[in-house]
Amino acid sequence: MKIRSTTVIAVRRGGETALAGDGQVSIEDTIFKSTATKLRTMRDGKILAGYAGAAADAMALFERLETKLDEYSGNLQRAVVELAKEWRTDKVLRQLQALMIVSDKDNLMLVSGTGDIIVPDGDLIGVGSGGGYAQAAAQAMLKYTDMSAAEIAEEAVRIAAGICVYTNENITVEVVK
Repeated sequence: MKIRSTTVIAVRRGGETALAGDGQVSIEDTIFKSTATKLRTMRDGKILAGYAGAAADAMALFERLETKLDEYSGNLQRAVVELAKEWRTDKVLRQLQALMIVSDKDNLMLVSGTGDIIVPDGDLIGVGSGGGYAQAAAQAMLKYTDMSAAEIAEEAVRIAAGICVYTNENITVEVVK
């Protein structure tokens, strides 16, 4: 059984970062849920996280990230490095199947279980089955419009939903300034 779920994108513009995610979870060729929430705010809304992959695995990673943020006084870069090291080396965590986008007002990163911490060259990153579509749409909107980060992120997921059968228009948006 292959679970396909998620389009999540992060966009930075004008001093704000927005994460947007759709709500669809599909199992094989069946829509199983249309209102899933794939984003989380942390540290009183100062940090945003979104995931692609197995929901239970992502929830476990969110909890570990929150612990690392507490341990390192809210320093996102340090917390992410320590989480990635633990994720890669711990026998149980290594089995988790998820990707995370994390952001605060200054940083935007993709974190994976292989120990990757990727800081994008530009001001956006997309993950999940429709992530590439959303990222392409957001790149165009960043270049050719004056839309806010939140508007771009939401519209990018909406565009991805029109292309990717594993993405819907039940969109959640979170913003950090």
